Amino acid sequence: MHIHILGIAGTFMGSLALIAKQLGHKVTGQDQGVYPPMSTQLGEQNINYTDDYDLADMPKADVFIIGNALSRGNTCVEEVLSKQYAYTSGAQWLSENVLRNKWVLAVSGTHGKTTTASMLAYILEYTGYNPSFLIGGVVEDFGVSSRLTDSNFFVIEADEYDTAFFDKRSKFVHYHPKTLVINNLEFDHADIFDSLKDIQKQFHHLIRTVPNDGLIIHPYNTQAIDEVLEQGLWSNEQALSAQQLTTTKTGSHFDVEGATVNWHLLGEHNMQNALSAIYAAHHVGVAFDVACEALNTFKGIKRRLEIKHQTDKITLYDDFAHHPTAIKTTLSGLRAKVKKEPIIAIVELRSNTMRSGFHQQSLVDALTDANQVLILRPQNTDWDIDALFDTDCLFESVDDIVNQLTQINQGHLVVMSNGNFDNIFEKIINKLHSGDYK
Repeated sequence: MHIHILGIAGTFMGSLALIAKQLGHKVTGQDQGVYPPMSTQLGEQNINYTDDYDLADMPKADVFIIGNALSRGNTCVEEVLSKQYAYTSGAQWLSENVLRNKWVLAVSGTHGKTTTASMLAYILEYTGYNPSFLIGGVVEDFGVSSRLTDSNFFVIEADEYDTAFFDKRSKFVHYHPKTLVINNLEFDHADIFDSLKDIQKQFHHLIRTVPNDGLIIHPYNTQAIDEVLEQGLWSNEQALSAQQLTTTKTGSHFDVEGATVNWHLLGEHNMQNALSAIYAAHHVGVAFDVACEALNTFKGIKRRLEIKHQTDKITLYDDFAHHPTAIKTTLSGLRAKVKKEPIIAIVELRSNTMRSGFHQQSLVDALTDANQVLILRPQNTDWDIDALFDTDCLFESVDDIVNQLTQINQGHLVVMSNGNFDNIFEKIINKLHSGDYK
């Protein structure tokens, strides 16, 4: 069967393309503004796509899978509807063709989904379960963001974003998990949700799909999650309490059920992610000590405080920050490790929620661990960012930011964005190599 994916370079749809190809289908696609790591992954898997939505590049496929980033008015979407081609969403196609009759382990929440799902897949791999998985990021330990095996276990990152222009339910209602992690729950996706209650309603719908012998894992005493559970709970639950975290020169360590995780990752948020992954793995039969042993060798995923370049004075990081809480936890974890060394946060307010100004004050608070903050001024916003930050923190272009960075002679440069950020890493690294830095 020929499957053509519209929006193929999104983290979910790109991962879906790999699975469709593993099933033996011919897979092609189209997108706009394609960038790594998904563009790299598609190329490595020899999946052909065009970086446009021109009708001339749109084949006559057997079925079109349409990503949730596409809406009415897109030329390809209009062509599919006008010609009455067969079409579906990525989440529905996955549910009907792959997840049916699988033990699905779904990881949901506002933050940490990709990291936690990666940890869980790695634990199951380490212990011989050979899991299938679909994760919104390239897992360093696997080299890909998805794969399909003959295992009964499927780990999936369960996103609350809507399914498609024709299906406004959250994607995760299609997955029917037996093991469900809810890492946290805050307001996000301001382009499709009006309030936290709107998001909680979708999580309530998700919980309704978990069977009575399933397990819902969540942090202890978290109001937004507790309010969802109070609307109805038909499964087992496991509430996780935070553990004592000790930061070291090489990472951090903490105890779990008599065993210890001693790894290179930082921060309370990664400990919480690990606890969720460990208990989810335990639900399918993995012993606690073995799960901890696995995480001691976990490498991580791309764009989560990933070191992109390092000199004797400068360390450059890439972090997929899309929300103030994610920014705060990343910077606080790094601060615990580097002590008094300078941290420079370089921020693009790219997500719809961040651009809306909903998190104005929490954004200021999230950046307190940084010694210096450089923000690309967002365009077409209804709020006054100048009232929150000094003018020397705000820049009109990435080139202006890079030029400002040449005044810094040492420290930790943390680039925080969930997009390409106008090739900022290439520009910074070129400056480093040119000797323009002090």
